[in-house]
Amino acid sequence: MAENVTIARPYADAAFELARGAGALGPWSDALDRLASVAADSNMRACITDPKLSADQLVKLVVDVSGTLSAEQQNFIRVLVDNERLQVLPEIRDLFVALKNEHEGVLEADIASAFPLDDATLTSLKADLEARFKAKLNVQVHVDPTLIGGVRIAVGDEVIDASVRGKLANMAAALKN
Repeated sequence: MAENVTIARPYADAAFELARGAGALGPWSDALDRLASVAADSNMRACITDPKLSADQLVKLVVDVSGTLSAEQQNFIRVLVDNERLQVLPEIRDLFVALKNEHEGVLEADIASAFPLDDATLTSLKADLEARFKAKLNVQVHVDPTLIGGVRIAVGDEVIDASVRGKLANMAAALKN
C-alpha cells in the first residue's frame, strides 16, 4: 500500500541513520525482520488496535515477544507506538533493507527456474551474475513450472529471460511481423 510506504519512509530513514552511525546495520536488519514478523501476526494486529492496552503495555508486549533488542531498538518501538505506526513495521523493514543494500552496494536478484537448481548451479549462476552486474547479489530463487525450461532473472529493472516460454514468445512475435 503506497500510503503505508509513505508513512514508513521517515522511520526507515531514521532507523538506517541510527544503525549506520552505530555500525550496526546487520543487527538492526535482524531486529527489524523479527519486529516486522511480530507486527504482521494477526494476534499482534489485534493487540495493536486494542484501545484497552496502554502504550506502555503495548511496548512491553512487542519487546517481550521480539527477543533481544538493544536500548535504541526499544526506543524505536516506543516512538512507533507513541505515533501509532507499529502496523507499518513490515514496510519500515523493507525500506531499511533497500537503504542497507544500496549503502553496501548489494542488489536484489529474483531467479525463477523451471526446475529446482542444485547448489553448484546456483553458485555458478550467482558468480556469473555478480560479475555481470559488478555488485554483490542477494538471490531469491523460486520454481516456476510455467517457464517450461531455463530461467528468468530479474535484477533491479533489468530482466534476463532465458526461459523456453520467453523464447517461444519471441519467436511468435517475430512470426507475426
